[in-house]
Amino acid sequence: MNSSKLASRSYRLFLVTAVGYCSYLAWTICSTEEKPKPVTPAAEKKNLVVLGTGWGSVSFLKDLDIDNYNVFVISPRNYFLFTPLLPSCTTGLVEGHSLMEPIRNFFKGKSAVEFYEAEATEVDPERRVVHIKRNHTIQGEVAQSVIPYDMLVVGVGADNATFNVPGVEEHSCFLKNANDAQKIRNRITDCIETALCKGRSSDEIQKLLHFVVVGGGPTGVEFAAELQDYYKDGLRDRFPDIMDAFRITLIEALPNVLPMFSKQLMDYTESTLKAEAINVLTKASVKEVSKDDIRVEVTKPDGTKDIQTIPYGLLVWATGNKQKGIIENLAMRLNKQQDSRRGLVVDGCLAVQGAHNIWALGDCANSKLPPTAQVAHQQGSYLANVFNAMARTPSSGGPEVQPFDYNHQGALAYIGMDKAVADLNLLGFNISSHGFFTFLFWKAAYLNMCLSARSRFLVTTDWMKARVFGRDMFRE
Repeated sequence: MNSSKLASRSYRLFLVTAVGYCSYLAWTICSTEEKPKPVTPAAEKKNLVVLGTGWGSVSFLKDLDIDNYNVFVISPRNYFLFTPLLPSCTTGLVEGHSLMEPIRNFFKGKSAVEFYEAEATEVDPERRVVHIKRNHTIQGEVAQSVIPYDMLVVGVGADNATFNVPGVEEHSCFLKNANDAQKIRNRITDCIETALCKGRSSDEIQKLLHFVVVGGGPTGVEFAAELQDYYKDGLRDRFPDIMDAFRITLIEALPNVLPMFSKQLMDYTESTLKAEAINVLTKASVKEVSKDDIRVEVTKPDGTKDIQTIPYGLLVWATGNKQKGIIENLAMRLNKQQDSRRGLVVDGCLAVQGAHNIWALGDCANSKLPPTAQVAHQQGSYLANVFNAMARTPSSGGPEVQPFDYNHQGALAYIGMDKAVADLNLLGFNISSHGFFTFLFWKAAYLNMCLSARSRFLVTTDWMKARVFGRDMFRE
């Protein structure tokens, strides 16, 4: 088949997909019918406090029969963030506000819900209160107060794990929230504009345009792929004088990138990244980070180790999670949590062991499941059904609750230049795929995962705008 026929078929496929999805968007926006929900009398309502507005907490709130509880939602950010597409924000493919959904939209018109834009600093399980801190930027003061609870759902997520490597906190960029994405985007622009200044030596330009990514999981791989797309889509033609120095290095401590995928897809990903001129450095452990370079210990094929010093203009750290301070503090208060390392240990029903009427989900829960959005989303929906059942059942007995059963639907990752990889679990069969049509599936799956029609529309618009006009290349 010649290239013109292939291009014609690809265009028709894109057109049919776009029309079909626009129809789906219109249906979701116009469909407002709600099912009737059982309502508990006001005098019998319990105070339910929800910490966090991430995947687990929002999925819980979406499926909860809110009218049966007095709900208090506490989070330092007043929006839900669609984190899987954060790497696309760093290079202007998707705008940050397109991934944000105001948290109040999930319980619009519900008088039984109160939201506090505040940071939960401590949970006191003996007194059954949550200590919160609010920064009033207008008044220039910090207000502290306590929120009592009868039932507490903890979904505060996790912080970035630095593995105690010196210099990581001071000199690295992370990629967990919208501010991180904007910081990386500004830093990329700073590196390019600084390299363009007159009088820069060749060594300085090489350093400024060397972008290093530590972490070969989906976040690290997708960011490296998006950055290489950014270079090929616009930077290479607009800045031809310096773009010969543009380089990306991806560092992973394990033998392969994307270790959660099949061996076939791991090999395909590495070969694709290398074909796109991304330097993939596996079996490499970062030992120290300074302002201008990092020291990496690389294990050679013969088992010997070599220390390399790698200069960089931008360093993005995308390697794992560590517990937040509030989780560590709560674990120390509970007898059955003293040996917890990955979060609050929960039982099969997501109840925190050693505590009464406290549940945890998502990245702050140690449920022996991977810390992914898919896990947190399913946990939130499950826990909402548990709470709905408790509201329908007399308090003397309580409902018979089945343990949480995680349904792994697969893993997806974008690897650059309209290619993606997918390990899917369909009807009990494991299906691996890669390439352009997997990329189309990746787009459709991520749009379907968006929790609102608003986000689906904005993300689709951003993709179309970037395809027609190119990516935004300015710093905010």
